[in-house]
Amino acid sequence: MKRLFAAAPCALNLSLLCCASLAVPGAQRAEWWREWRSELWHVRRACASSDGIVWRTECEILAFCLGAFQDAWCLRRHARRNSPRAPLHGSAVQCLLFLAALLAASYALAFLLPEVRIARHPWRSAAKSGLILVEEQGQDGPSKAAISFDRYRDWSTHQHRYFDGFAFYRMGREEVTAGSGPPSRWRLAMSSANLFTLLGFPIQFAGGDDGADGSLPRMVLSYKLWRNEFGGNPGIVGSLVRIGRRQVKIVGVAADRVWKLPGQPDAWLLEPDIAILGAGAGHIIAHLTRQGRAEMWADRVNITVYNADHSEQDYLGTAIGEHTPGPWDIYRFAALLALLALPAITSVSLGEYSVSAHRPPWPRRILRWMYLAAKFTLLLPIAYFVSLDCSYWHASQQTAASEYAQLFSTFVICLFGIRWALLDQRRRCPVCLKRVAHPAQVGLASRTFLAWNGTELICTGGHTLLHVPSLPTSWFGTQRWLYLDASWEFLFAGTDAG
Repeated sequence: MKRLFAAAPCALNLSLLCCASLAVPGAQRAEWWREWRSELWHVRRACASSDGIVWRTECEILAFCLGAFQDAWCLRRHARRNSPRAPLHGSAVQCLLFLAALLAASYALAFLLPEVRIARHPWRSAAKSGLILVEEQGQDGPSKAAISFDRYRDWSTHQHRYFDGFAFYRMGREEVTAGSGPPSRWRLAMSSANLFTLLGFPIQFAGGDDGADGSLPRMVLSYKLWRNEFGGNPGIVGSLVRIGRRQVKIVGVAADRVWKLPGQPDAWLLEPDIAILGAGAGHIIAHLTRQGRAEMWADRVNITVYNADHSEQDYLGTAIGEHTPGPWDIYRFAALLALLALPAITSVSLGEYSVSAHRPPWPRRILRWMYLAAKFTLLLPIAYFVSLDCSYWHASQQTAASEYAQLFSTFVICLFGIRWALLDQRRRCPVCLKRVAHPAQVGLASRTFLAWNGTELICTGGHTLLHVPSLPTSWFGTQRWLYLDASWEFLFAGTDAG
């Protein structure tokens, strides 16, 4: 039993040494293990020969074994510091791989997050150009745009000089029953079947079999109703709801912000003209021909419509096809602002290059500019997808807050991203494209105008020396590169010359 208790501390000490040896580089592990085992044997003999208390002796031996961990980590740090650098460490390839990984991660988020994926799609854009809302002359209030359905039928069945398409809708409240829930009152827009086609509003989640059952009227839900009543479930498309005693098929969802016409409908009921014949007054949207757009260039113009009986009637046309900026438009505007603001926070100069016989050949110089172009090529889409991820991860509907968030995030990412790309380029050796290192302060600040004063950095491959002035002067206003000749090669014989 005494031998068992005596062997337990020895086993514990050897286990600690074994664990510490795992941190030692593999090439030195065997020798390190032999040295520490022999040292442990000497320490144990020295402690056993003394007449100290047993538990205190074991604590001293345990503290000695714990010191092996510190020694192992010191060996690993020393080996890592003295080992040759990995080929990619600090290289241009490593920088491009990092940017590519960041681009892939931001794109993956934009693809996986449903809200961001919806925000990227063009279905949220505004109506196409050339659309006007036809209103009665001399009328005020809600009745200004109210025109009878018979007038719409008259216009849509005849050719006109300035118009090539008409659509009609009227607002009303109806009781709608969806599923097994209780009926609720919706604001419905009773619309002609060509309304969304004329407006140019794509319908989200629209299937390819909308016309398979032509006997049922079609309904398009507003985005707000779809989120509030149906929890944003795309599976609701294709199901049936009841309006009074009629069954209606839901064929898609439209964005809420695209609707800038009179009324705030919860849904649009698309029916053929024969089904809404005899309906009350509503609103007429007309699409101008190319000649009509050329002549009616103002937002509000007086127009004359010729009726079927060749009579003339004056109306007021209000343009509704203005463009609402989408995520891509906001991104382009913010990126342009960042480019204009860039000279205010950093110099766009990449420095001066000495005329020397040791300058790199033309392929190397072209490669350097290709590296800068590759950074910009990766940075710009990174700014686009990261701004989308930050602005729309919680709200796919384009609100004013999301627009301002995308504008601000795109501006900041582009501004400081391009600034980083330029600063990184200034610290890249023109020969091997590795970052220069080992900064050294040279000169005195009091002698700035009499002698050189600034920072010197050297390429670890032995190609160049970079001079950066601490205070730009008329004779030394920007950084300069000095190409090193063959006499410097002996200093870099043990380094990776790239």
